[in-house]
This record gives sequence, structure tokens and C-alpha cells, in this order.
Amino acid sequence: MKKSKTPFLQFLKKHPVKLGVVLIVGLIWVFCLPRNLFNAPTSTVLKSREGMMLGARIAKDGQWRFPEQDSVPYRFEQCILNFEDEYFYLHPGFNPISITKALWGNLTSKERRGGSTITQQVIRLSRKNQKRTYFEKLIEIFQATRLELREPKKEILNLYATYAPFGGNVVGLETASWRYFGIPSQDLSWGQAAALAVLPNAPSLIFPGKNELFLKQKRNRLLKKLLEHSVIDPTTYELAVAEKLPSKPLALPEMAPHLTEKLRRDHPGAQLTSTIKFPLQRQLNAIAKENYDRLRQNEIHNLSILVLDIETREVRAYVGNSPTTAAHDHYVDLIQASRSTGSILKPFLYAAMLDEGTILPNTLVADVPTSVNGYSPQNFDKEFNGAVPASVALARSLNVPAVRMLRKYGLHKFYHQLEKLQQKNMDKSADYYGLPIILGGAESSLWDITKAYAGMASTLNFFNTSSSEYRKNEFVNPIYELGKQPEFGAQKFSPEVFGAGAVYHTLKTIEEVNRPNGEENWSFFSDSQPISWKTGTSYGFKDAWAVGVTSRYAVGVWAGNASGEGRPGLTGLQAAAPILFEVFDKLPKAASFQTPYDELMEAEVCKRSGHLASVFCPKTQQEWIPKNGTRTPVCPYHQPVFLDQSEQFQVNSSCYPLAEIQSENWFVLPPIMEYYYAVKHPEYQSLPPYKNGCLKDGEELMQFIFPKKKEVILLPKNFKEETNSIIFKLAHRNPETTVYWYLDATYLTSTTTFHEVSTLPRPGKHVLTVVDQEGNSLSQKIEIEINSK
Repeated sequence: MKKSKTPFLQFLKKHPVKLGVVLIVGLIWVFCLPRNLFNAPTSTVLKSREGMMLGARIAKDGQWRFPEQDSVPYRFEQCILNFEDEYFYLHPGFNPISITKALWGNLTSKERRGGSTITQQVIRLSRKNQKRTYFEKLIEIFQATRLELREPKKEILNLYATYAPFGGNVVGLETASWRYFGIPSQDLSWGQAAALAVLPNAPSLIFPGKNELFLKQKRNRLLKKLLEHSVIDPTTYELAVAEKLPSKPLALPEMAPHLTEKLRRDHPGAQLTSTIKFPLQRQLNAIAKENYDRLRQNEIHNLSILVLDIETREVRAYVGNSPTTAAHDHYVDLIQASRSTGSILKPFLYAAMLDEGTILPNTLVADVPTSVNGYSPQNFDKEFNGAVPASVALARSLNVPAVRMLRKYGLHKFYHQLEKLQQKNMDKSADYYGLPIILGGAESSLWDITKAYAGMASTLNFFNTSSSEYRKNEFVNPIYELGKQPEFGAQKFSPEVFGAGAVYHTLKTIEEVNRPNGEENWSFFSDSQPISWKTGTSYGFKDAWAVGVTSRYAVGVWAGNASGEGRPGLTGLQAAAPILFEVFDKLPKAASFQTPYDELMEAEVCKRSGHLASVFCPKTQQEWIPKNGTRTPVCPYHQPVFLDQSEQFQVNSSCYPLAEIQSENWFVLPPIMEYYYAVKHPEYQSLPPYKNGCLKDGEELMQFIFPKKKEVILLPKNFKEETNSIIFKLAHRNPETTVYWYLDATYLTSTTTFHEVSTLPRPGKHVLTVVDQEGNSLSQKIEIEINSK
């Protein structure tokens, strides 16, 4: 027996057209909403890690429209529901009773009223506020029911709070909260929340600063309703109605304008919670303002400050420029700008040479007149020391030893190390920069330099806490987005750049750098902390650097003029270092770096030369040196000297009885080093002269100070376009001897004690010869050119 068809199937069979209409309407309903209701551009918003606003940039369409928030604050939610849609959590997207009341009122009176739910208003906003007609109202209801099915109520309310108009070009609750009250929306009081809740209802009529009576009446009626519904108590009501209304839109915070602008460039329209600490940023802004006021007295108008967390590599504070004027390029982000490095790279060379085993921490290095292919570096004080420990050369930032050390280490090797340190602005070849790269011949940014110093400190920290291991990307880029993690890479047992032993000695060396005025006696105070720091000053006094690290923080400071104008006194020590120590005073104190004994070994070192001790070194000491330090040669400066019984002359067995010869270990520097060293070290004793007839074969008695070998000498001109004379200089182990000077076999003059000769040779190639009174001679080829400019 066949079953009868159901009434529904019978209806479908009899009315196929109606079925088609139902299906079409159903399909339209299902697909009536776009995937994203709103595609309007949003403002770029930067917040601190505490949620405080650091800065914002207006959306592309000229509206202040912050990105969607996570949720709607409770106070505003209660206010908007009681003002706009009491049954929001009960209806399916539209409220039939409200619609009926609105329709009847519109038909029976001239006053127009709406009956839209919050969901309908979201649809209207997404449709860009189409002209209000009954047909448009039907579309809103149709789409509102679909939106209710697709999204939870909380999300619909959030969409309304994000895209509702609040007067002028202010869109969204969070935007309005900052523009009218200067606080985040979660901090709104009941009075403030109520004032904002009534604004979207008539944003063009009720605008803060205008029609205040209407705004106040509406707000107070809403507060009264909240009281009647027991949402607030009487005391809260009294306090709320007494609150002042906003008078006009406030300027948005500009706590980190250059980082905000960086966010706008990198992620336009995004809202980002940064790693910036709001209190620290505020303190550093004040420091920048105070020091800008100090520096601009010397027409120095720009500075920047960067603070990094060593462990997390998070940016803790970011001051991209001083609060200067547009005329002095206040908009330029000088943390990211490429500037001449001055001496700020010297610690990296020192660490590289220690790590390779080219030098030991206190190895004596030459500080004498130097010329390499026409390049003649000068120390800041224009003096020479003859010989200085490498650590002292770094601490005093001596230029000549740095250039000589770079030449010894190798320009290309050092440039490769800088590439590992990710100095991205050094985009030319090593040969393009040449040896001046160590004195500021290349450019980098405060971002990259501070990052590199932080990487050195982190190398030491991580090595001490993880079983003698390193990380591949220790010099990774810092991060400024909260929640992101730097990519340190895999752990391994060999360093990618510098070993912990070399880093330790480097940081300890620059910890001893003399601090600026007011900080000299830091070590005598119990609350002080050790800081490893270095300054840099570019050629022409255009850039002043100061970068320092503790075991917790890295701080970088740059000062100068964005235009590149140099100023007297614009040095790292005078302009940037005081700011550096002010910043460290605002940071938590950090413990000293631990000694990485696994990467060091104990060795016997000559106290006077800093080399590994030889058998001839009279005074030695045990030091912890980097492991590769064992590759360095033993002390070359201590040697046995054989003297006569009076100890006034050197002798040998060919001219003096062997039984009467006295042996003594003597500290001997090459003549040119001795020439400058002896002046600054009164305790230095030159070698006694040889007794007549006892001259040792191959003994180096003389060295030319100027000119150097293969040096082309350019004759300068004075203001009258007259060619000036040049001065030849000679170092002799026995200053009291007489030296005779010859140029191309032509006798010039003789000198005693100070062996310097002023002459004006003709252009071309010559041979300069000197002969001392004992008949010892020294010759050197020279080439003279006239400066045609």
C-alpha cells in the first residue's frame, strides 16, 4: 500500500514557482553579506606594553578611525544598550515593537524617529549610510538577520563601537575616547561613557564644543535611566552628572612619533602594542628635551636615544629625534639614519683581534707617525705615544694604533666581521672604505650600532648561562612588537662572530673609559653600576656617538645636526656621553658580567709589554687570556744586553774580555717608537751605546719618522701661494750623536739631539741620506710633488 505524500510535498508540487522564489530568496539571504562588512582604511596606532597610546596616524581617507578593539568596555556597553537598544541580546536583528512604534509616530506626527537596532545600525554603517527610505529599511532588516546568524552579539556590538560616527572626522569609540578625553576607552567614567554613547545618535547636531546644552540633556537623561535600571547607584549618578563635557577634540599623544611613523610605513593601518615602557619613554623624552635645550646653545639641534633589553632584544625606549623645529628636520628618524661612525667601531676590531689571537688584552701597539698609501691618521690630541697597551689605545680611542691594528688584522677580514654584525648601511666594498673605516670612513645607524653592542653583551650573558654554548644569530635585529620573539637561531659550541673570552676583555676594557664630568668617581658610590661604553666623533665634528651596555640593557645615543653641519664641541664625550649616563640612571641597576672561564686560559704575561712572557722578561704576572691568545708571539721587546763592567757601554766578545761582560735583560723599543715613548715615560732607559769597535751587526740605530717609505710628499702652499718647506725627522738611539744630512749626495746640514731638518726640495724623485758621527748610514727614496690646487 502506497503512503500518501505529505502536505508540504503536495504544496511544492502544486506551487513550483513559489518554491523557486523561496529558494532564490534563501540564497540571497545566505550570501547577502560580504565577507568583510567594512573595508574602510584605519588609522595607524602604536601603544606601549602597558596599553597607553604612544602615537597615531590618521587613516588614508582623512578619518580618525582606530582599528577594531578586542571588546567593548562594560560602562560604554551599558550606556549604549540603554540608549539605543535595550533588547539587543534578545532580538534576531530587528525589534518589531520598536519598528511599529517608529512607523506609527512617523505617520501621525511631523517628528521623525528611528526604530533601528544596533545590528541594523551596523548594516547601515557598512552600507555607507544610504538615503533613509522604507525600502532601505527592509534591506537593513534583511541583512541584519543574516548578520545575527553569522556573528555573535559581542562582535556585532564591537563593530558598532568601531565604526559609529562620533562627530567631525572621529570614528569609533576608542578614537573618540582619546580625542575627547585623552584616555583609553576602558578608563572612561560613567559620565564620559554616557556622553559618548549619545553622540552617534546625532553626531552632526551634537558636537563637542557646540550645542553643549543638548549634549548635556541627552547625557543626563541616559544617566537617569541607568540609575532607574539600577545599573549605577545614586552616588555614581551624582558624580557622573557633575562631570564636565568635552569642549573640543584633543591632540593625540606623540610619545614616540618616529616609531609611530616607522609603524605607519611598515604596517599602515595597523594597531600594534609595542615593547616600549611608557614611564621610561616619558622620562627619556624629558631627557631629550633638557639636552636639546643645552645643545642648541651651540647650534646642535638633533639627537636620538635607543634603549634595548639585552636578553629579549626588545626596544624599551625610542626617541628618534629631539623636540626641535621643522627647520631643523624634526621629522627625520635619526635612529635609522645613516651617519659616519667615528670611533664607535673600534671595540669590534679589538674583540676580533683578541678572538683570533693576534693580540693579548694589553699587548703594546705602536703609536707613531704612520702613512699608508698617502693616508696619514692623526690622534685627536695630535700627539704620539710611541707605544701603548692595546687596551689603553681602545680606552683612550687613539686613532693611529687603531689604523695600524686594522692593517695588521686585515681590512677584508674586519669588513667580513662587520657584515656578520649586520651593519647594513655599509653597502660598499672593503676597498672602497679602506683603513679609514675604523675612524668613521663608513656609515651606520644608531639602530645597527646599538644592536651590535647588545649582541656582544648577550654573547657573554648567554655563554655564562647555557653550558658554554653560543647562538647563531646573536646579533639579530631588535623587535618592537610585544609578543614577538627574536630569531636567535640554533645553539652551537662555536661563536658566529666573537668568542666569549674576547667579548669579556673588550667589555671590561671599555668599562674603564673615563666618564664625562660629574661621573668620574662613579666607582666610589655603592649604588653605581659598571657600564661598558664607547664614544665616537666623526670627522669635522658632525656626529657624536655614545653607546653603552650593562648585563641587562644597551643604550645608544647620537647627537648632531641632521643637515650634517659640524660644530665645535660636537664630540661623543661632550655631547652624547652625558645623555648616555642620564639614561642609565633611569634604568634598573645590573650586575657585572660574569667571567667566562671556559673560554679563557691562564698564562704568564710580561707586565711591561703585555705579550706572552719570554725568558728575558724580568717581571711577569698570571692573566686570564682568550684561548687563542697562546698563538701570539712572546715578548719581542725584552732582550739580553751585554755591558762592560761600568754598565755604560754595550760590548761583545770581539772587543771585550768575555769574563768581564755583564748580562742584563733590557726593555728595548724600535728607534721610532722609542723616540715618542721616552718623552712620556721618564723611567724608560735607552740602550747604552756600543763601545768603540763593538758595534753589533744589523743593529737598528736610526729610523726616519718623516718621510715614511714609499711616501709621496705633497708640498703645501701658504695663503700667498708660496710653497712651504717640509721638515725631515729622524729617530736615533743616541740623541747626543751628530747626524749629517744629504739630499742626492748634496750636503744639507748636521743635527744633534733633535734630528729635524727644514728644506724645500724641487719636485721629482730624490734620495735622502743620513750619516751619524760613527759612520752609520741610512738612506730612503722619496718623491716630491707640488700641490697644484
